[in-house]
Amino acid sequence: MADVLTWTIERRLALAKRAELLRKELGELETKVAGLEAAEVVFGQWAEATGGGRRPPGIVSPEPEPAAVTVGPGAGGMRVVPDRVEGIGLEVLTWEYRRIMEIVAGADGPVMAKDVALALGREATPAKIEPVRGQLRKLADRGWLVRTASGRYRPR
Repeated sequence: MADVLTWTIERRLALAKRAELLRKELGELETKVAGLEAAEVVFGQWAEATGGGRRPPGIVSPEPEPAAVTVGPGAGGMRVVPDRVEGIGLEVLTWEYRRIMEIVAGADGPVMAKDVALALGREATPAKIEPVRGQLRKLADRGWLVRTASGRYRPR
């Protein structure tokens, strides 16, 4: 009887230690994701400003002083998806999150991550669907969407 109790305690402690390590790793991964989301914003602004990096053919005149690049959500610890509060609009979301919100709002009922990924023009592969699932979950966690028990999403 004592052996079972000892084993149970040891197993619980081992699992608690592993859970703590996984929480730490998750925190590190979320920090990296936030940094990459900030890079996406900056790159998107650069692409818009330069036409995707293409220069007009022919003689190129000297470039004017570069405009200051404004850094949007996700930079410096700012949340890419803020918590939804009364009176806040979709304009606080990045263009990709706004597009996801439009797709979910335009659907006939709750949608799966695969449906949203296909509507975004992505392939139906796990590598393309999982990032969308993460974005949907983030929108649901912050109060923008509702996640049903079956893992589908609908507007709040």
